[in-house]
Amino acid sequence: MDEKLVSVVTPCYNEEANVEEVYLRVKEVFDKFKKYQYEHIFIDNASSDKTVHVLKDIAKKDRRVKIIVNTRNFGAIRSSYYGLIQPKGDAAILIFADLQDPPSLIQDFLEKWAEGYKVVKGIKISSKEGFLLYSLRTFYYRLINKLSDDVKLSSHFTGFGLYDKCVIEALRTIDDPYPYLRGLISELGFESVEVEYKQERRKRGISSNNFYSLYDTAMLGLTSHSRVPLRLATLLGFVLSILCLFIAVASLITKLLFWNYFPVGIAAIIIGLFALASVQLFFIGILGEYIGLMNMRILKRPIIVERERINFDN
Repeated sequence: MDEKLVSVVTPCYNEEANVEEVYLRVKEVFDKFKKYQYEHIFIDNASSDKTVHVLKDIAKKDRRVKIIVNTRNFGAIRSSYYGLIQPKGDAAILIFADLQDPPSLIQDFLEKWAEGYKVVKGIKISSKEGFLLYSLRTFYYRLINKLSDDVKLSSHFTGFGLYDKCVIEALRTIDDPYPYLRGLISELGFESVEVEYKQERRKRGISSNNFYSLYDTAMLGLTSHSRVPLRLATLLGFVLSILCLFIAVASLITKLLFWNYFPVGIAAIIIGLFALASVQLFFIGILGEYIGLMNMRILKRPIIVERERINFDN
């Protein structure tokens, strides 16, 4: 029987200090796991450092290393998804280049896959990235699962994991220029299992994640899988309208009964005006997120545009 082919996919951007070690540590795992053939696909998001140069040197020595270079930085969400749907093997493993997720966990993924699971998720049970950031992530996952219409997301699942070829084929059929992988995996409903691990701190290089990218990912997850914020805006608007009407009637009656002792003033008017304006701006922003996501999907732009491919001819 032919050996099964496992494709390891590593998205990277300005990771010249880490890509060689990721390659070596993945190779070390598969050197011990002789019953599987493997290939290692790096998808580079137009790095401005020497990442591509380092990868090309590795690819010259090892034909199992394949490289996709994007024309520009399309963002981690799109680049990771595009890289994941490229392999034609029996399974694909997504692992990031920062080495915070341990490559040694690949062995556990393969063992669970051999048991029949179609999706094996790496789940962080703790992280050395900082208590505050980890706590905020925990709060976010709890919030989005409360607000989600019908899909429950796995807490602290970043996409690091193994996906059977049937899952990859299903992902290829999804026509979405800005796909939210974590939510789609839960939405597809394939039999899955979770493997827990402790996330390490980044040792080399600087993370490309910033407040905007984290906010973008959080809003993508919310707007892709929940209509609750829109309904909440309608409900809250109705409740505030009733409340304002009640206060207006009560103020009018009080003024008529105690004309000389009840000054109307403008403090209450100003406070109410700013309160209502704040609520309106908040929900206009939420509405804008939904419209922006709809606009991106309607335009049907490609997920990624490639500049070059290396070692895909073998």
